[in-house]
Amino acid sequence: MHSVLIKALLSSSPNYDIVFETLSWPSEAWPETERVEALTTFIEGLGPLLSDSSTDTTPFTAAKRQYIIGKVESVIWTQCLPLLSKISEEAVASKGIASHDMRCRESTAAACRLLSVCVPLCGNAAVTGRVALSVLPSLQLSKTEAEEEQPGQGRLTVEVAIEVMAVLLPTLSSDEQLTLSTLSSALSCIKRLSDALVSKITVRLLFTLLSCSSGARLRDTLQLILEDLCSWHLSNRTPVVTERTLLCLTALSDQLLKPHRPSSQTDPRLSLQFWRMLQDGLTHRDNVSRKRALYLLKRCVALSEEEEAECPRSPSGEDEILFRWDPNRSKLLREFWEDFALVMETLEENQIHVVRPVLNRIDMLIQTTALDSQGSGLFHPSWLLCVYQRMFHSENKSLMREGVCHLLELQALQQPAFASAFSQFIVGPFMDVLSESSLFHRTIGQSIGDLPELGVKLQLFMATFFSSLPSEDRGSVLLQLIQRLGSQHWCAVPILFLFQALSTLSLSPLLGTDGLTAFREVLRCTMITHQVLLRGAAQCFLLNCALCLTEVSTVTLDDFFSLLMHFRADESLCRGTQLWNQLCAWLSDNEGSFKPCIRDGGSGPQHGGDCTGDATNKETVRAYVQSEINTFLRVPASTGQTERLPDPREADKLARSILLCVDMEKSGPGGKTSSGLESLLSPLLDTLSRVSTNVYLPLRKTDKSLQLMLRLFQLGGRPGCWHVGEREADSVMVAMEKIIVKVVDPIQEFILRRLCGELQELFDVDRAELYLCVLRQLVVIYSAMPEHHSKMQQTYFPKLINNSLKILQQPTQQIPSVASQVARAVAMASLATVCGLVEQQVIDRRSETISVLKSLRDYFYSPQKQLSLGHFSQTLLKPQTVDCSSDAGVQAPLLQDWGRIAAHFMRDQWMCLSLLVVTESVETSRAPETLKAALGCCVEALALLPSNLVLPVLTFMEAVLPQLAVCEEALCVEAVTLTWELVQGVSTNPHDFWPTLKGFVSMAFHHNLLELTDTQAPRLTATLKQIGSELMELSQSKTGVFNVLVQHCCQTWVPTGSGDQADAKFSSVFNHINILTEACVYGPVFRRDQRLIQDVQTYVEQLGEECAANVVVTCDNRDDQLPRTCVLAFLSCLNSSNPLHERLMEDLVTRLLKKDKEISKSKVRYYSNSLQHRVKNRVWQTLLLLLPKLKEEFVASLVTHVFEAGFCSNQASVKYLIEWMMILVLVQYPQHIDGFWTCFSVDQEKTKTSICTFLSVLVHLNIIMPKLKDKAVQWRKALDVILQWCFSHNFSVRLYALLALKRVWSLAEVRAEAEEGADGLGGLSTVIKACLNQAEAMQSTGNANKNWIRIQEHFFFGAFHPIRDYSVETIFYTFPSLSELADDEWIPPWKFEKLLCFSESPSLPLRNPVPDLSQLQPGDWIQQDKGEQDKEERWAEVQKKITPWRLGIQEQEPELQLVPQQRAARLGKLHGTLLVVASLIDKPTNLGGLCRTCEIFGASALVLDSLRHVSDKHFQSLSVSAELWLPLLEVKPVELADFLQVKKSEGYCIVGVEQTANSQSLQDYQFPEKTLLLLGNEREGIPANLLQLLDVCVEIPQQGVIRSLNVHVSAALLIWEYTRQHLASG
Repeated sequence: MHSVLIKALLSSSPNYDIVFETLSWPSEAWPETERVEALTTFIEGLGPLLSDSSTDTTPFTAAKRQYIIGKVESVIWTQCLPLLSKISEEAVASKGIASHDMRCRESTAAACRLLSVCVPLCGNAAVTGRVALSVLPSLQLSKTEAEEEQPGQGRLTVEVAIEVMAVLLPTLSSDEQLTLSTLSSALSCIKRLSDALVSKITVRLLFTLLSCSSGARLRDTLQLILEDLCSWHLSNRTPVVTERTLLCLTALSDQLLKPHRPSSQTDPRLSLQFWRMLQDGLTHRDNVSRKRALYLLKRCVALSEEEEAECPRSPSGEDEILFRWDPNRSKLLREFWEDFALVMETLEENQIHVVRPVLNRIDMLIQTTALDSQGSGLFHPSWLLCVYQRMFHSENKSLMREGVCHLLELQALQQPAFASAFSQFIVGPFMDVLSESSLFHRTIGQSIGDLPELGVKLQLFMATFFSSLPSEDRGSVLLQLIQRLGSQHWCAVPILFLFQALSTLSLSPLLGTDGLTAFREVLRCTMITHQVLLRGAAQCFLLNCALCLTEVSTVTLDDFFSLLMHFRADESLCRGTQLWNQLCAWLSDNEGSFKPCIRDGGSGPQHGGDCTGDATNKETVRAYVQSEINTFLRVPASTGQTERLPDPREADKLARSILLCVDMEKSGPGGKTSSGLESLLSPLLDTLSRVSTNVYLPLRKTDKSLQLMLRLFQLGGRPGCWHVGEREADSVMVAMEKIIVKVVDPIQEFILRRLCGELQELFDVDRAELYLCVLRQLVVIYSAMPEHHSKMQQTYFPKLINNSLKILQQPTQQIPSVASQVARAVAMASLATVCGLVEQQVIDRRSETISVLKSLRDYFYSPQKQLSLGHFSQTLLKPQTVDCSSDAGVQAPLLQDWGRIAAHFMRDQWMCLSLLVVTESVETSRAPETLKAALGCCVEALALLPSNLVLPVLTFMEAVLPQLAVCEEALCVEAVTLTWELVQGVSTNPHDFWPTLKGFVSMAFHHNLLELTDTQAPRLTATLKQIGSELMELSQSKTGVFNVLVQHCCQTWVPTGSGDQADAKFSSVFNHINILTEACVYGPVFRRDQRLIQDVQTYVEQLGEECAANVVVTCDNRDDQLPRTCVLAFLSCLNSSNPLHERLMEDLVTRLLKKDKEISKSKVRYYSNSLQHRVKNRVWQTLLLLLPKLKEEFVASLVTHVFEAGFCSNQASVKYLIEWMMILVLVQYPQHIDGFWTCFSVDQEKTKTSICTFLSVLVHLNIIMPKLKDKAVQWRKALDVILQWCFSHNFSVRLYALLALKRVWSLAEVRAEAEEGADGLGGLSTVIKACLNQAEAMQSTGNANKNWIRIQEHFFFGAFHPIRDYSVETIFYTFPSLSELADDEWIPPWKFEKLLCFSESPSLPLRNPVPDLSQLQPGDWIQQDKGEQDKEERWAEVQKKITPWRLGIQEQEPELQLVPQQRAARLGKLHGTLLVVASLIDKPTNLGGLCRTCEIFGASALVLDSLRHVSDKHFQSLSVSAELWLPLLEVKPVELADFLQVKKSEGYCIVGVEQTANSQSLQDYQFPEKTLLLLGNEREGIPANLLQLLDVCVEIPQQGVIRSLNVHVSAALLIWEYTRQHLASG
């Protein structure tokens, strides 16, 4: 309309000044878009009038012409640029407001169009240059401006500046300097601005710049861009840089990779950095970057094939060539890259069934590359690494595992060249992916305790890989790998199997000092948080690695023993284990080969200092140890001030070195333990002999000698060898004890003197702990030496006790001093140590020590008043100031740790009290008020003490609670509740949790408390029941919790004798029968990660003594099957003749049946191996176990419930157990046979296939028949019942009925009796024989025959005998394994054998007497046809979502065709401004449906790749004539980029439907009115070269697993959302 009016206006020779004035606007104003467009149209109309070519007819004189050109130029400076500045200001001020953003975009497009019209009419390049120079600074942002994306004062925004420069660039082509400045600014912005702006710069500036260039200018520009991008990527190879460089290269691909271009033009294929960018892009985390990289690769391959020229054409100076093309091997190259592209595209899918069919292509790629690596090197191995890394990055763990397993089995790694090429990938990305624990789960077919499949493959891989590496590279690669393990946190499972694999390497030693340092970092950083057993096992494997891979000539003994410091004796490196013996043998074999160590003070190995490489000076282990002892005990003279206790790690390292040296020499030829040990320890013995007499001996030296002696005994003990016979067999420790005994008197006297008043500084608290540990160790040594033992008990301990009590009874100072409080702490610690030794029964009860200990009672309990407490639960007072000593400044920081000292003081008190309360010498039971007060103190102590120090309080409470449970119930409830909260609070700390839990269970579930009834102590019993329930709940997430409770309760309830006391103890089970019931069905279905830890722990345990961790780690039995085995063992001890036992069994059976019924009625999905299935299975297993013990009367009430259970829908394993139960009931109590026959009369609609359960029982009628009366009648009844089901419409029912008929008919004796009867069988015999013959004959082919054979061979109908095979093994192990229950439900017989309370009897044997069942393989009879997968052809089985890639790069027609159909937009139908572009879609059905959707919702037009689609019958069937009412445009795919550029310049916002890192959710996005919706191809989506043209990507929120919607559905959702928004706004 504008153009028509303007044309009419110009034809009337108007007053141009008035027209300019009318259409213009004030410079500070923001005009409507229509006014700007009107002015644009007017000036555009002036163009032909001002043209030089029409001077003869022009209405303008030269002056007039110059005047109008001046007016046009004035429009640029007074209208365009001020308006653009105004738009920039508004854009910054209203950023993020949708309506303002839309107005800014439309106004910018209009202003730029006006500028594009004005600039050519000025006819002066200087004007263009001035405008460009005024705009260019807006692109040259400072670092701060770039980060904030806000321009400085007076500048345009980057978006506006980009549009302006895009308009100016075509007219700037003659100004080379200005063009280069623009290009430089654009490249700089690409590196600094946001992703959205980078796309704009690339599309609007670089595109325009290149389109305006030609010849040498074009070549130089392309060269400059490529070099800039490559150098940027080379200097900063990060994912962000890769993403942006790929965006630019994809946008410029038509120029860079243009066929038939001049040979002088830039070729990116010759740049090594270009290919590195592509490889980085192929493994990028962003899917769009991967898509762009693959697109560029395809273009390069297509160009190479089309040119038919060698690439690179001549040898390059670069060492590495990643891409080659040989026209003579074009077919091989094409197929390789087709396969590569197919694999990379398919890996974009998350569904493993889509990916798996193309995995064989990886083998083809590898085979091609491997064969080629021996020849011309056409295929670089790094492309294969892209495939693997893409698989490792997959969101699907199954695909990740496929990639790992594929690499582990890679045969090509046996080639040295391949192994070298892969080495850095193995050390880097491959190690990263192996840190994923879930990869190590058991695979199908593996049993619990097997080495995971990945663990097996990892061992073979490591051996193959390192043996294939060139020998000169092995050491460096191995070192890098170990350093990688120490550089990040690893979970317990992967690092365990990695070090196991490395420990099996049979390479020559490769590692030096750096290797030992790397091992130390792994021990120090990586494994500190792992589970104890797994951590110990990993340490064992790690030490094996160090032994087999360390080059001893490059490390010193000190280096190696420093590494050994980090192996814990209570987890792995313990004396007496195979690992220790292996280490001794290794040291012996390599003695003299270690790098010698030159120490300060001399030149030989006997002195200390720096290590040198003097190979002539060989150092023995003994010489090293002797030197280390001398160095250790060499301390400076005392300064007179109290010093800190020396670092115990030094003593630990030296003690281990001494023991290794002695054990190594002892195992050698002619080794003498006693003399060798004594000479080695002579410096230590000399120091110890002088500790009590030499007053000038430095305290530090004394401390170090005691630390060393203590660690020698602690590390010298073998695991579990404190029995006298085993100790005597250890000649080293026996010799050490004899040596130390020689100097024991001065040690004892020194320690006693120090403990009795000399320790008064803060440092002395830790020192006292050292002394008391030495005392405890000496008492243990004395246990085999009566003369020394007696002296300590009769003299030293009484003196220590009396002195300690004296200190504690001193009056408290008003202002407590450090000395007094430290003395009190030391005194209480001394008393606690003696009490602990008494509790361990290493002190004679008749000794003087016990007599003196009785005075403790008077200290804690007031002797004058029996009802009051004395010094009970006292606390240490924190000193107000530090004593005025010279070391006050050093000790002051320790006062901040006073809480720890005070807590230990309180703990030590409770250790004394717990001993007193359980010994007969303290008769506190006579004073309930005293106990009440004491329990109150317990509650206070629990609130104050740290969790790791509460065990003595719990021991005290265990003795006190039963006496107060009734009379002081509220206080008892408070105490129990507080303790339970404490236990829950430490559930995340395994070190404290398990001891605390055991102490709590022993206290709260004491047998006297369990005996309480609801009437005696209702609140306390309710609290205990609630805690029991919470314990069960906690056990669902923390394995082993319920085990502690069940073990304790079963030990309490297990029958141990007769009498009222035993009955009372047993009767408490009725108060807590819910614990027993839950234990019968216990066994949570663990989360996958929990199951993994359980499986790996089982694997480690099955390694036995081969893994030292199994010998050393004291592992609590946290097997999730333990609660069941415990309670089943308890039930096995019950005697049906005992009324209490009988009552318990009946009550338990009733509860279990109720639980089974609840599950059957539940609507929760009941699938195989679900929790519901497992619980039902456990219920019926327990019922089977109890059946022989139940009374006949109770069974009579039970049988109806058993029959009802048979009608429920049950999994196979439960069904077999119910059937077995029915058979045993009918055998034992045949009078219930009539009730059984009644089950066949139930309505068939109700029974459905559950009738098979009862037919299965009839298969075993031969077992039941001998117990029945009227056998012939019952046999005839069975035939009548079975025959009616032989004609069922259900195949399974017919099969069961025919089998039952065959078995029942085969009972010859009964059949003969029936035939001789009065009525005989009549015609029945003929019918039955016909049925059986038909069963054998008609099912001779296909699945019917297979099923008939299988059901007869099935274990339940074949090998199984219900009476003979009744055993614990069959019920709990054989049946579950044969009925396809998960293997964690199988309970092997040895687990029952380990339990002392299990009672085997003739009626309940543990093991099956006949092995027939155990030799069968699991499996049901149901036919499951699993056809073998045929080998693929080249393109077979590839889901057609991925098509051969070359279809996406077809030649297209070059000309733009925008011809709408004549019949569109008739009847004046109004359309919106939404433009839908479907040129990339090629399926007529999708296009037809899309046409219909666009017409319904009023889209302005639909763009197709060809209007020929309209005549397609598939299109018309879905469009239903919509094409008659909707404008259709034709734009071919090759023309899309130009079409989108045009629409951008018209103000359209280009929206794509694509999932990217920056995409916006459909529910949050506000569509601009002028929106162009670009739809992607059905298979490939939006091509990579068009992605940068998008203004925004919108994605549809999804909840499912499948990633993509149909393209028509996706488009319909977006079209409707656009319509909804603009209907609402309209």
